Amino acid sequence: MTSFSPRSVLVAIAVAGLAGGVFAWAIDAGWARWAWMAGTVPVLAALIFEIITSLRRGEVGLDLVAALSMSVALAFGEELAGNVVALMYAGGQVLESYAEGRARREMTALLGRAAHSAMRYVDGALEEVPIGQLVVGDLILLRHGEVAPVDGVLVSPEGLLDQSVLTGESLPVGKRAEDEILSGSTNAGDPVQVRATRPAAESTYANIVRLVAQAQESKAPSVRIADRYAIWFLVLTLVIAGLAWWLSGDMTRILPVLVVATPCPLILALPVAIISGMSRAAKGGVLVKSGGAIEALAKVKTAILDKTGTLTFGQARVSEIRTAEGWSQDEILRLAASLDQASSHVIAEALVAEAKGRGLALSMPTNVSETAGTGLEGRVDGKRVVVGGSRFVRDRSREGDPYALRKGIAEGSVVVAVAVAEKLAGIIILKDELRPDAPAMLAALRQAGIDRIVLASGDRQDVVDAVAGKLGITDAFGELTPSNKVDVVARESTSAPTMMVGDGVNDAPALASATVGIAMGARGSAASSESADVVLLVDRIASLTFAVTVAHRTRRIALESVLIGLGLSIAAMIVAAFGYLPPVQGALFQEAIDIAVIVNALRALR
Repeated sequence: MTSFSPRSVLVAIAVAGLAGGVFAWAIDAGWARWAWMAGTVPVLAALIFEIITSLRRGEVGLDLVAALSMSVALAFGEELAGNVVALMYAGGQVLESYAEGRARREMTALLGRAAHSAMRYVDGALEEVPIGQLVVGDLILLRHGEVAPVDGVLVSPEGLLDQSVLTGESLPVGKRAEDEILSGSTNAGDPVQVRATRPAAESTYANIVRLVAQAQESKAPSVRIADRYAIWFLVLTLVIAGLAWWLSGDMTRILPVLVVATPCPLILALPVAIISGMSRAAKGGVLVKSGGAIEALAKVKTAILDKTGTLTFGQARVSEIRTAEGWSQDEILRLAASLDQASSHVIAEALVAEAKGRGLALSMPTNVSETAGTGLEGRVDGKRVVVGGSRFVRDRSREGDPYALRKGIAEGSVVVAVAVAEKLAGIIILKDELRPDAPAMLAALRQAGIDRIVLASGDRQDVVDAVAGKLGITDAFGELTPSNKVDVVARESTSAPTMMVGDGVNDAPALASATVGIAMGARGSAASSESADVVLLVDRIASLTFAVTVAHRTRRIALESVLIGLGLSIAAMIVAAFGYLPPVQGALFQEAIDIAVIVNALRALR
C-alpha cells in the first residue's frame, strides 16, 4: 500500500464487502458474515505484508494496532466490526495520500514548469532547440505564455513577466530593456527578445528544480519520531485492553479498545502538517529541503548573519559623485564608465552599470593600459582619462588632489578618482548599500522569538561595525575566514539552536555546521545552496522572516493535531474499556478523529 491506486482498490474491496453483507443480512446472516469477512481479509493481508516489510527494515509502526484489531474482530466472530475497521483503515490511508498530494502541490508545480525547448535566433531566423543547447549570448524569443528557459536580460524595450512561481507576487512585473529575466518566469505580455546570460544547467530555475527534487525525497524527523514511539503507544493500547479484560472478566472488551486506537493521529497529522508547511513556504519563495529543517527552524533562538549579500546587496553601487570645478557629475561618470568598459574589475562593472542606468552614451576607449587592482588609463573621445585609486590618479595628474575631496566619506565606502587631461575631474563614491528592508527584517525576527542576532563577515572590521551600528546589532565579527565563521557558529550553538544566513562559497562551511543553514537566493553560489537546509529562492531578505513564521506555525499546528488526536484516542479507549463504546461505533469515532486531525494539519497550507 505504497501508492494511491492500490489503496483505492482496498477501499473498494472493503466497501463492497460491507455493502454486500448489509444486503445479504436480509436473506441469511451467515452469508452476511462471509461477505464482511471477504471485505476484511484482503485489507488485513495487505497490512500484514506492509508490517513484515517494515519490520525487515527495523521499523515498528502503529499499523500493528490496526492489524491486531482486525484479527481480534475476526477471531471473536465480530466480522462486521472487522469490516468497518478495514474500511476505516484503508480509507484513512487514501485520505492521507490525498492530503499529502494536496500539500505537495506547490512544490510539484515547480517541477512541472521547467521549459524543455526554446526559440533561438540563428542567422536572422528562428529555430526551436532543446534548452541544453543554449549558450551565453544566445538571443531567444519568449512568446506569450512561455516560461523563460534560462536566465537572461531583456533585449526588447519592455515586457511583462509573471514571477509568482519564484517570488509569490500575485501580479506580473513590468520589465525594461537590460532588466534581468529569471528562468521560470512566464511571459504575461507580448512576445519579447531575451539574451541568455547563463546556460540552462546553471540558471536559477534549474537550480530550484534540482533543490525541490531533493526536498521531495526527504522524510520529516517528526515522522521518524512517530515510528520510534509507536511501540510505546502500542504498549499503552495493550495495557488498557488487558486491564479492560482483567477488570471486567470479559475478553471481548479487548476488541473495542483496539478498534478506537486504529490508526493513531500520530502517524497522520505530523507528515501532513510538515509537508503542508514545506509547500506553503515554497509558494512564498522559500525552499525548505526537508521536514527536519522546518522543525529545526521553529526552534532557532540565535541568528548568525553574513553581511555581504545578506544584509547588504552584495555589490558596490554609486552613492555620490564629487566634482572639481567645471565638471558635471554625469560627464565624470560617462568618461570613467567608457574607459572601464575595458576592465573586468567588479568596481568597473558597477560604474558601467550605473552609467547605463542613467542613460549615458558611452564611448569606445582606446590605448587602454590597466594596472591590476589599482587603476587604468587610456583615451576616451580623444582625451586622456585616468580612473582608479586616489594615489594612482594623483600620481598621474598635474592639478588637483583626490584626497581633498574625500572629507566626511562614510566608513566602508570605495573611492574611485577620475582625471582628464592630467587634471583631477572628481571622485566617485561607491558603497555596498544596506538592504532597505533589513531593519524591519531584524525587528520581525526578534518578534518571532529570535533572542540573539550576530553579524559575521569576512569584510573589514570597521565596515562590519558600521553596518552593525546602523542595525542595532551588538555582536559583530569582521575579517573572518570560512573556518572562523564555523567557529562562531560552533560557539553560538553551545547556548541555543542557531541559523546561519549567507550566500557565498565562503559561507558554505558555516551553513553546513549550523542547526539550520539558510542560503540567500537560488542564484547564489552552488556550494551555499547545497550546504544550506533552506534556500530563499529570490533575492529578498524579507523571505527570511516569512520562512521563520511558516516554520513556527507549521510546528504549532502539527503539535495541536497530535495532542488533540492522541487525547481523543486515549479517552475513547478508556470509554471502550468500560463497555460504553461498541466496536463498530468505536471504529467510526476513530475515523472521525483521523479526519479531524488531517483537516487541521492542512491548515499549514494557508
